[in-house]
Amino acid sequence: MSAESTPEPGIPGEPGTDGPRHRAKGPRKQRSEHSKALRLMAWTAAGIVVLGGTGAGYLYFKLNGNIKSVDINGALGTDRPRKVDNGSENILVLGSDSRSGSNRKLGGGPDDGSARSDTAMIIHVYKGHKKADVVSIPRDTLIDRPECTDTKGTRHDAASGVMFNSAYTTGGAACAVKTVESLTGLRMDHYLEVDFSGFEKLINDLGGVPVTTTKNISDKQSHLNLKAGTHTLNGRQALGLVRTRHGVGDGSDLGRIQLQQAFIKALVTQVKHVGIFTSPEKLYQLADTATSSVTTDSGLGSVGALASFANGLKGISSSNMHMITMPVEYDPANPNRVIVQQAKAQQVWTALKNDLPVPASATKGTATGEAKGVVHAG
Repeated sequence: MSAESTPEPGIPGEPGTDGPRHRAKGPRKQRSEHSKALRLMAWTAAGIVVLGGTGAGYLYFKLNGNIKSVDINGALGTDRPRKVDNGSENILVLGSDSRSGSNRKLGGGPDDGSARSDTAMIIHVYKGHKKADVVSIPRDTLIDRPECTDTKGTRHDAASGVMFNSAYTTGGAACAVKTVESLTGLRMDHYLEVDFSGFEKLINDLGGVPVTTTKNISDKQSHLNLKAGTHTLNGRQALGLVRTRHGVGDGSDLGRIQLQQAFIKALVTQVKHVGIFTSPEKLYQLADTATSSVTTDSGLGSVGALASFANGLKGISSSNMHMITMPVEYDPANPNRVIVQQAKAQQVWTALKNDLPVPASATKGTATGEAKGVVHAG
């Protein structure tokens, strides 16, 4: 088949062109070719790479085979909050604290194959996909965990007064989603999980992430030692930053969450400025790392679906991401645990359900962790 008759690949979510190509005259020719190059690069970034003839199919299936997915809908059935059809989306993102394989040396602890949800965030994407609210759920929050069935069909009993991250440890992704939906009354449209080693490699592939720290941060447990000032964090340093809880603030999980939120904003900014669209090889490297590092719900379990999903989020800049923590207070019986401030938390969930901004009153007077402003984009 000649190059003139080969269908042109499209951007995820848009149809390709199968008809003959017509060359524009004059200055328009340059714009047309530039536009075509950008479309090819966007396709590459999504994982559908065209790096030359017969290799394209291999690279597609290579990336497609990287993705691990779980059937959340099949495990949870119909006993879930109703999906609100207002154009918004809710995505549960977990950072998994695995104790096996390449994560062993990063996570510490015994190589027993166990895993915890070290980080949990609900990303609410507003209608129009131009802004998002990110609500962090402290892993040390004491909750009532609902009965749930995991993706292997095993049923797990309900439990009262247990830590939030016990849901993932007990029943994996399905039980984590079930617990979040029970806690919030919000339907989770998608699930994304990133592991330690994948996170570290992704940061390295990006060439690091610039941040500025306003205070010295030193934590032997997370292997982090940063002087106040501007740094370009490599993967190991970035991982240490999002995991540290003793090096800054009041030493609680809440302080760590504030560091995580600041780093995510810096990461989003870096991705938009790193210039990956000028290098197809760089795009493929990042796509390979990203698809190897995530576990998704089955709805995102292919390169095409994941690419279309990512393409729909690309319009959200760090300045349009509102970061908050689920309203909590320290547990009077145990200062190392927190409990939900129910009335304030309900303000958050009601606003998101109706695709409205979270009112400032919802987060006033809540426990914070005292680490806000310590880290920001460099």
